[in-house]
Amino acid sequence: MFERPEAGERAVLVRLGLGAPVSGQDLEEFEALAVSAGAVPVATVTGSRRVPEPRYFVGSGKAEEIRAAAEASDAELVLVDHALSPSQERNLEGLVGRRVLDRAGLILDIFAQRARSAEGKLEVELAQLRHLSTRLVRGWTHLERQKGGIGLRGPGETQLETDRRLLAKRIRTLSERLESLARRRDTGRAVRKRIPIPAVALVGYTNAGKSTLFNSLTGSDAYAADQLFATLDPTVRRLRLPHTPEIVLADTVGFVRDLPHELVAAFRSTLLEARDADLLLHVVDASDPERLDRIAQVEAVLESIGAGSIPVLTVFNKIDRIGAPPAIERDASGQAVRVWASAVNGQGLDLLKGCLHERFGAMVRRFSLALAPSEGRTRARLYRDGLIRQDHAREQGGWLLEVEASKPELEALCGSEGIDFASRVSPCLPVHGFVESGHAAHPVSA
Repeated sequence: MFERPEAGERAVLVRLGLGAPVSGQDLEEFEALAVSAGAVPVATVTGSRRVPEPRYFVGSGKAEEIRAAAEASDAELVLVDHALSPSQERNLEGLVGRRVLDRAGLILDIFAQRARSAEGKLEVELAQLRHLSTRLVRGWTHLERQKGGIGLRGPGETQLETDRRLLAKRIRTLSERLESLARRRDTGRAVRKRIPIPAVALVGYTNAGKSTLFNSLTGSDAYAADQLFATLDPTVRRLRLPHTPEIVLADTVGFVRDLPHELVAAFRSTLLEARDADLLLHVVDASDPERLDRIAQVEAVLESIGAGSIPVLTVFNKIDRIGAPPAIERDASGQAVRVWASAVNGQGLDLLKGCLHERFGAMVRRFSLALAPSEGRTRARLYRDGLIRQDHAREQGGWLLEVEASKPELEALCGSEGIDFASRVSPCLPVHGFVESGHAAHPVSA
């Protein structure tokens, strides 16, 4: 067993190209993952193989090279950018004399550091325990209670069996608690569906700028940083646009290449923010030379969680880095499918808001609402929410208001104020128009 230092672990990074040379972009991403976990990369070992070697994954010669690099750089940890089997991890650890962590274990460690909500922490712990349960070894033989010799024989269990039993018990406990939270969330979701509010989820490869875009659209202060997995727990805010119903906007966890299966399974409930959305904003780093591969990897994860059929509006973010102008690309039917924008300096955000209006603005109508003199609080609330377009004082007292909102939104508000929607509300003419701020819409490029 190897004790884990408190911080600043010096790490050797290992990356093989299987059937192809090592990609520089993948190597940079892996180094960013290591730094995000708090490691200090001190050496890098690369190579290529046609297929993984069964014992060490990397081959005996490359394993010796890793050991030499770790000794020369005084490294405390070896990080391998591949999924290792328990035996491969154990064999490599025994050879180099240092802890070895594969890609899944590294990502799990980052998630453990970033989880903030109670549910997020439970999901991370569950994923870690499931990963650990396949990697228990006979590391504590001095604690075994099954030994030969006079006076030492007995029906006790080994420490390994005890660890497995305790892990299984904790996994069951966490699973039950998460199922309870899921049932509570499903109940809330059923209530929200009775008063439908458009839901938009931001998805995309990690570090594509989702949280920065989320903050720019909503005026929120969600944590955003130039690092992988800066956001782990989903953040939900309301978004109001002119002549558009109130929209619920959710910022979700970023995806990454070879996302561990344990995390996809554990975070399935969190990713339901994406699966239950009416529209996905797929945020792409326009300056990333591997952006087409990143798009394909995100689409694969969305398909695996059942979100592959949800309408998608792709947002090519960070155009300020490549000097591209803000633009909208449309398909043959005229529907917006791509927006080029920058969340940092605000370029193209008016175009994005216009696209959201196109998708959801048709839900907004203008209604007449009669209020009694005693219902001034409701009138003040409508003003606060920016829904009133005309305000007429009635001769008999009270007000006749022209209110601009979607029918479900106005029904919900009337219900919360004790106003009978059917007898007090009547439709006016539909609302028209949301200008794209003078910017030309661009056709879809090949």
